[in-house]
Amino acid sequence: MELRRNPTRAVRIGSITIGGGHPIAPQSMTATHTQDVAATLEQVNALHAAGAGVVRIAVDSKKDAAALPAIRAGTAANLAIDLQENYRLALEVAPHVDKLRYNPGHLYHHEPTKPWQDKVRLIADTAAANDCALRVGVNCGSVDPAKKEQFAEDDSIGPMLASALEHCSLLDSLGFTRYCVSLKDSDPQKVIEVNRRFAAERPDVPLHLGVTEAGMPPDGIIKTRIAFEQLISRGIGDTVRVSLTVANADKPQEIAAANAILADIAAGRVRSVVDYGLASLNIISCPSCSRVENEAFIDLAKQVKEMTAYAKDHAITIAVMGCRVNGPGETDDADLGLWCGPTHVNLKKRSEELGAFPYDEILPRLRGELDKLIAARTT
Repeated sequence: MELRRNPTRAVRIGSITIGGGHPIAPQSMTATHTQDVAATLEQVNALHAAGAGVVRIAVDSKKDAAALPAIRAGTAANLAIDLQENYRLALEVAPHVDKLRYNPGHLYHHEPTKPWQDKVRLIADTAAANDCALRVGVNCGSVDPAKKEQFAEDDSIGPMLASALEHCSLLDSLGFTRYCVSLKDSDPQKVIEVNRRFAAERPDVPLHLGVTEAGMPPDGIIKTRIAFEQLISRGIGDTVRVSLTVANADKPQEIAAANAILADIAAGRVRSVVDYGLASLNIISCPSCSRVENEAFIDLAKQVKEMTAYAKDHAITIAVMGCRVNGPGETDDADLGLWCGPTHVNLKKRSEELGAFPYDEILPRLRGELDKLIAARTT
């Protein structure tokens, strides 16, 4: 389906552009020691070959920065640098990369008495002089301490949002608009909430989406998938990172996972009920995985789509979920939901259970409920 997108401005990062209606770009980060040029290059090029639009490298020291010219010479990938705590390293790394990332919460560690605004000005001036984009990377685990004090102890979203908006305002006032923002948490629901709130206030700023510390696959992929489904279906998100705990040789899995999630969202194959903003029938189905207990689920999803074609002009959401792990809860938000067990399909009307039926009996039952729903809405 054609996904609507927030009207974000275009931000060029080397050879790609995010925002402004450009394709959502997957990216990743190396896990090697940056000073090990051979190992880092091998991983950068593997990620680039897998389809990474941007590859990020951590630079924690001058020795790391000194390795960048050789890394730059050995790859065609678009490179981003994580400045970590020493913002002044921007001066050394910017000539060799396409994007600088800084964390507002880390600006207090180096030269603590210097105003953070002056530090951001140096980063922005350096980026502009070296044809680099910026990312303002706000992280739940390292929030600006001054912002944290302004909110209740149990409010982790408020300080993140306030910090991101403040830094956007400063960059705008400096005349530097070639930036994107990320707001990351390890809780997918918080990622959804903070990014929705930011996008409502600054729909012009491209967003980098990700769930930090997502963990090992498949759980890390599922957590990330749910956050992406809820945000991208609402037009939010211009570049994405799937952060997985995998061996170095398996890092390209992050790009494969990102591309699979993006393709599934576009096709309506989702694990959570999403709002695509359509004024027409919306059928969503989860991607098949090892939890599916009856492969008939895949054929059923196709049959549901074919059978319900007559209702295409009605704004009704039907969810077809393939297992009893995700199915019961994740059909609650659909107008009509099916979650598939080994021998029976459970039919729901939002959170109301309507019964369990054999696979060969479920379609007429679903049609009956769909007809009732259409009749109720048109009378």
